[in-house]
Amino acid sequence: MARIAIIPGDGVGVEVMKQAVRLLDVLSGEEGLALGWDEWDLGADRYLRTGTTLTEEEFTELSENYDAILLGALGDPRVPSNIHARDILLGLRFRLDLYVNYRPCRLLHPDLSPLRHGAERPMDLHIFRENTEGSYGGLGGNLREGTPQELAIQEDVTTAMGVERIVRRAFEFARERELGSVTLVDKANAMPHSGRLWRRVFREIAEEFPELESEMQYVDAMAMDLIRNPDRHEVLVTSNLFGDILSDEGAALTGGMGLAPSANLNPGVHALFEPVHGSAPDIAGRGIANPMAAARCVGLLMGYLGRGDLERAIDEVVTAAIAEGVTTPDLGGTRSTGDVGARLADGLAELLTTHP
Repeated sequence: MARIAIIPGDGVGVEVMKQAVRLLDVLSGEEGLALGWDEWDLGADRYLRTGTTLTEEEFTELSENYDAILLGALGDPRVPSNIHARDILLGLRFRLDLYVNYRPCRLLHPDLSPLRHGAERPMDLHIFRENTEGSYGGLGGNLREGTPQELAIQEDVTTAMGVERIVRRAFEFARERELGSVTLVDKANAMPHSGRLWRRVFREIAEEFPELESEMQYVDAMAMDLIRNPDRHEVLVTSNLFGDILSDEGAALTGGMGLAPSANLNPGVHALFEPVHGSAPDIAGRGIANPMAAARCVGLLMGYLGRGDLERAIDEVVTAAIAEGVTTPDLGGTRSTGDVGARLADGLAELLTTHP
């Protein structure tokens, strides 16, 4: 049995995870798929109640006794320091060595594209972001803080091992999906030291995949190219910082954050799935948060468990709901979070019954 830890977290995370669990309920009856899940009380409410973020015992339990984690969102204005989010999310990311951040950016319905040619040239992009190094490692410091002479240093750390494993995973993915190309995105002209390392490793690994085209492109050029040519690229591999920015751009070009799932992976070892829209405290409790990104996270989880058919089925019911106008206000609809969740669960159950 695949065991899943559900961490609803904060804000709208609690609301969208309820709808994700509805899909798990449907999937648990699928032949050949054994699922079990437990909900974990980790987030701002627990921190404010007890002063505890994530204990060593809890980390050990999550890392050793679960096949995957589904996380709603973390972040609450009642905890201005966000210490609970850092300890839980970043703690899991770094301590479980979730070095792959995978973000699919696929246009599910032509009406969702903000581009005038988006419907004719739909984006279907796979972004592989290095997830444990780069500018987000927390190295650096401040001198003479708070004065006009303040000096701030933020270090960007790049290792050959870190680059090699994320680049290799991007090429392996392209081969598995029978895609045609992988593109490295960097800023080697302005960041030559890390740029040389990324480019050397990229060239070396590309030679192992001769059937795939490979190219390199600067991040500013790529940001423009995704708008001008949304259907040109298939797989991007890039650093933590650039991947963060480009994957949000890709989400905006395919319908917005309410549709964007992500997978944080140490392939075959640990996995954490989360919608990327954050806890959205401004709309929390109003019942209008879009649960589709959380639903698609369940789809990514199914793919991770070897059930790509169920991943495609979930995307199919999400697409059908969008086409029918069963959407929350962020997509122009009038339905509630629960209404959309019910439509997705009912649609998935029907699909699995009629197309087992």
